[in-house]
Amino acid sequence: MLTEVMQHYGLTRDPHAAGYFETEHHQRICKDIRAAIVDGNLVAIAGMVGSGKTALLQHIQRELARNNKVMVSKSLAVDQERTTIATLIDALFYDLTTEGEVKIPKQGERRERELRGLFKRQRKTVALFVDEAHNLHPKTLTGLKRLMEVIADGGGKLSVVLAGHPKLRNDLRRPTMEEIGYRTRLFTFEGIAGQQREYIAWLIDKCLIADGKPGDMMTDAAVEVLASRLLTPLQIEQHLILALEEGYRVGEKPVTPEVVETVLSKQIDDLEPRLTRHGYNVRSLADQFNAKPAEIKRLLRGELDATRTQELTDEMLAAGLPL
Repeated sequence: MLTEVMQHYGLTRDPHAAGYFETEHHQRICKDIRAAIVDGNLVAIAGMVGSGKTALLQHIQRELARNNKVMVSKSLAVDQERTTIATLIDALFYDLTTEGEVKIPKQGERRERELRGLFKRQRKTVALFVDEAHNLHPKTLTGLKRLMEVIADGGGKLSVVLAGHPKLRNDLRRPTMEEIGYRTRLFTFEGIAGQQREYIAWLIDKCLIADGKPGDMMTDAAVEVLASRLLTPLQIEQHLILALEEGYRVGEKPVTPEVVETVLSKQIDDLEPRLTRHGYNVRSLADQFNAKPAEIKRLLRGELDATRTQELTDEMLAAGLPL
């Protein structure tokens, strides 16, 4: 956010840097996920783009580190579509090797045997966290299941925590993914659903100067527009910033509903952005539903013929897509 805008409305920090907001849903799901991790499970957490999954993961990781019952390992690979089981094994070697230079054997059999030795020396559960897991190849997911078995056979305990968009949940429920899907503890993260108003109040309180009054920055009616039209923390933070910047530009203080309406996208709830928030782009839709990318593009624009539209819509609804 622009510095002059923050000064004008009495903000001490950018809304994107407000911190960790916790609801009863957050507390409950964190408790259940931690228990599943300690038991050595394959865990999947699915939530919409911007729902706060990364903040949730960081909170869980801090809690695990504080209790000292689980060692946290993270995959830092950026391109998840090209991430293989070998990439994730490398991440475990880097995090579990505590002495000397990290040396990862290139030969598979020796690599897995040495990894089992590292786990045995840990004497506690190791949790491997993989974000953006909806992009992982099915072979990589199956490989993780086999890796957990190899570690368990050597006397260690590995939990794998996959976090991704709702596409991850839907993929794991597909009949072709039965081998791993049936073995996965699946959690649906709803973020701030139903508590958008409370989140905005918390956000403003965290960002305002100590003696600042929320009503001097934005009217209650403007806040209500944001709460009723937006779903996720990311959406709310971004549109709050846009509304304040627009209010500063036109000289409105406090910001009014009319100002908020000018920055809200009219297409925010259209089919394409809705599917994108759930992890589905044109290519993934074409691959999953045996369609041509051009067909998917016409479907999203409402230009596909009625018969084909009905066929694809039925398949997508059956797969759990939010149409």
